[in-house]
Formats: sequence, structure tokens, C-alpha cells
Amino acid sequence: MKGLIYILTITIFLSCNNERVLELPEIENAEITEVLDVSPAYIFYDETQPDSTLFNRKNLIGTTNWLVNVDKRLTLKQAIPHIQYLQDKRNKASMHKNEAAKNYFTCNDTSIKNLGFFEFTEVDIKNVDIKNDSLNLQLLDPSSEFYRNKLLPGAYIELSVIFEKDRRIRYKNKSLSISDYISEIPVTQNIEIQSEGFSLDLYFDESLTFQDYISIKSELSQIEREDIIVSPFEFIY
Repeated sequence: MKGLIYILTITIFLSCNNERVLELPEIENAEITEVLDVSPAYIFYDETQPDSTLFNRKNLIGTTNWLVNVDKRLTLKQAIPHIQYLQDKRNKASMHKNEAAKNYFTCNDTSIKNLGFFEFTEVDIKNVDIKNDSLNLQLLDPSSEFYRNKLLPGAYIELSVIFEKDRRIRYKNKSLSISDYISEIPVTQNIEIQSEGFSLDLYFDESLTFQDYISIKSELSQIEREDIIVSPFEFIY
């Protein structure tokens, strides 16, 4: 996207006398650094609003790629409802729909001091209550009876990865970093179950900031093991 440089903030003029500043989340070494044929949406941090957010989607064009600019200070509880709205809007059938159009979060790539983008077109975000809902959270235990009795040959072993307020992973009464958690996952060739590998379903505490969320997603995207994939299903609790 030539002609626009978002370094630490975006300054938007919504009207002649209404200027707003949006602080972009920061990442390093983004895989995507240019997106063409775009239209923007903005989710501002605004303490004057009941939920501290101001959502501006007036400039979205359905047939273009969408750049979703989310203020890094917002919590997931504040930002996710607007993101869910955009995902639903994109998925609705339309006679003018562009099947190739994608959704991206705009970020500040500190390694190049310019824009970086994080695609989230296929991400399916839902709100859950992991304390009271009867969710079948499959924590890391590939030797369990669940896997031995129900897993089909060639399928992925689904693991529920629960990120708490400090961005660390809750696992067997321990608190682990992402790298430590990944090291706990056995190589599939070394366990009795024959599978394609492991699929990580992500659970995020709603009090995490959008900066926390992007940092986690960025680190997960750099996992080098071929037998681990990140599921498109994400849950906010």
C-alpha cells in the first residue's frame, strides 16, 4: 500500500475538527509487508465511549482487501465484538463478493520501521465460558484414553491452548511460555498414535490487550515444527 506510512500511530481526520490517534500493535519481521487494493476499518481506543471503543467502518468496500486497524491498548473484550462483526460481514453471501479478498490486521513492524500485516480471513472467533460450559478441553496428554479410542488414523490431535492474563499458557497446574509449551509436545513419530500431527485451538483471556494477542499470534506463526498447525478456531473466555 504505497503512499501511507504507519509508524507508531495513525492519525485520522474523521471530520474537519475531529482528529483521532490510533496506536498500532507492534510486531517484528512480518511475513506480509504490502497489501494492494484495500479499504480500511478503525477500532479506536476512546475513553469517552461506554466500552472505550469507537468503531469506524464507513470506508469499507466489500470487494477489496480489508485493513483492520485496532488500537493496541484495547482489551480483547472491547475489540473482539467489532472484529466478529467484520468477519460475519465478509462471510455473508453477496452478488458482488470477491472470493479472493482477505482481511488483515495492520501492525507496526519495528524491524523495518514500516507497516506489517497479519492475515485473519479464515479465523473463527467465539466467546466461551470455560469454567461453566461443558467444553471438551483436550489438554496435552496424547497417551490418554480419549486419543487412543476416538482419534481416527491420519487426523490431527487437537490441543486446547489456554492463554492467561500474563500471556503464558496454563498447563497441568503450570504456567509456561509458548516455547516451553511447544517443547512439551512430543514428536508424533515417537508416540503410539498415528496422526498428521497436532492442531492448536487457542483460548484467550478477554483481559489480554490487542497487543498481547498480536504478539502471541506472531510467535505462534514462527513455530518451525511441521507436525504442529494453528487451528483457525479461537475462543475468548
